[in-house]
Amino acid sequence: MKLSRIKYFLFLLLLTSHAQQYTVSGTIYDSGNNFSLSFANLRVLNSTLGTAANVSGEYLLNLPKGNYVLVASYIGYKSDTTKIELTSDTKLNFELSPASVEYEPITVVPGVNPAIALIENTIKRKEERNSKLNSYIFNAYTKGKIKTTEEISSDGGSVGVGLGSTDTTELKITGIFENQSKGYFLKPDNYKEEIIARKQTANFPSSINILTGGRIIQNFYSDDIKFFGRPIVSPIADNALEHYYYYIEDTTAIDNKKVFQVYFSAIDESSPGFYGRIFIADKTFNLLQVDVNINSAANPGGIFNRVNVFQQFVPYENEIYMPIDYRLFVEGNFFGLVKFGFEIHSVLYDYKINKDLSEDDFGMLAVKVFSDADEKDNSYWDQIQTIPSSKEELSAYQRIDSLESIEKTFWDRISFLSPTLNLDKNLYISGPLYLYHFNRVEGHSINFEVGADQLFNKRFSSSLNLSYGFSDKKLKKELQLNYLLGEYRTTNISFSIFDKTESLFNESDNYNKLTSTLTSLFGKYDFRDYYSRRGFEFELSGEAAPILRIVIRFETS
Repeated sequence: MKLSRIKYFLFLLLLTSHAQQYTVSGTIYDSGNNFSLSFANLRVLNSTLGTAANVSGEYLLNLPKGNYVLVASYIGYKSDTTKIELTSDTKLNFELSPASVEYEPITVVPGVNPAIALIENTIKRKEERNSKLNSYIFNAYTKGKIKTTEEISSDGGSVGVGLGSTDTTELKITGIFENQSKGYFLKPDNYKEEIIARKQTANFPSSINILTGGRIIQNFYSDDIKFFGRPIVSPIADNALEHYYYYIEDTTAIDNKKVFQVYFSAIDESSPGFYGRIFIADKTFNLLQVDVNINSAANPGGIFNRVNVFQQFVPYENEIYMPIDYRLFVEGNFFGLVKFGFEIHSVLYDYKINKDLSEDDFGMLAVKVFSDADEKDNSYWDQIQTIPSSKEELSAYQRIDSLESIEKTFWDRISFLSPTLNLDKNLYISGPLYLYHFNRVEGHSINFEVGADQLFNKRFSSSLNLSYGFSDKKLKKELQLNYLLGEYRTTNISFSIFDKTESLFNESDNYNKLTSTLTSLFGKYDFRDYYSRRGFEFELSGEAAPILRIVIRFETS
């Protein structure tokens, strides 16, 4: 019996030792000038593992115990290859030397743009690549940062600079969110993503993580790319030569192999498109890197000063090039009132290409959030592949979480214009301006609402609305209950019982009670028609497909 226990203990010890992850971290430098190489690549030779450095050239790679060959690379430099025996956390810097190659002169024929043939061959290479690719699975780690000139509070308020301020101080990080996800793709257009873990600074809800990850990661080997709901032609799309003008701006190298640096922009500037640089390998015509911006025609409302996208590709099995990172940088000024910035940096790794997948594997949801995604502790995050945090990010986490931990009084939570007042993160009551309304039927009226949001593992919400009109002398009331079902909370069941006054066509009415009150009191004009309604509603809704939601509703009044 004792021997069995010893064997069992040794087995657990061996299992734990085998599962142990160690961290290799450091910085990738230029060997001559000793400056860091932003977003340099680091990969494990003969594997699908790797990562990308951050803007400071810092990288972090988590691997099990073992022997590895690590390769750091960057366009314009020779790769640096190092063997390592990993038995503990290790610091390892890479120094890359500028690459040199004997360039053959480019023959320029009058009236012929040499970049055209280069792009034509790149498009053909893209088609060959896509014909080989039927399915893939990948892991992704994504970090997003929101930057403003003022702090953002979890109760919807802000600290510091006012909305209309002309302050032009530098943007600072006011929110960070991170997630770990797994993506799946099957031709022609089946896609799903599972968010396995997520976390964010205390001033943001976890739902903000739905905005990140593979859903927003664009792949420049695709023909059409979307930004802000608008399709934009990729610089190597089948019809790209009809849309863009190209010229070879420079030649560089990677590992002494020639790489063309090509500048491009839209032929018609009134057409949504990109402009910037793409890097194409000589002879093989593989797209290696993009560093582009969207033009003013693709900029909705002109509120963005800059939208920059950076992406790199490396070859996997069968010489299929896949994206290994994605960086989106947005900076804008909302109608001259508020400066803001938004950054997303993702690393994509551990690709499994052309594995057996069927349409049945994709089910109804394009995005699934694991039920325990918000419960992962530091030990989990220490074991997975991430992007190292800069000093600014670490400082932001500490600053924001410290601000959020300060106990707020009742008066701190009052926002004069807010429709609700948060008592804590789940409970709320009516905001000051929404305690009163006026219309020609009810006359002067007082309102009160109390509600709860995201209770019971973020599944249950409810609200009770009471209102009394001094003209019609009636007490109106409405109770609403809402519960989310299923592992991923994708099925919604709701019930409401009510005795209230409603406005006609309120579904298409974009004005709230406050607007109606102001126009009635000061403009002496009430543009709404009203009727009394009493009864109950029951609704059941759920996802039937990634783009289809089925709703069953029963109501009486």
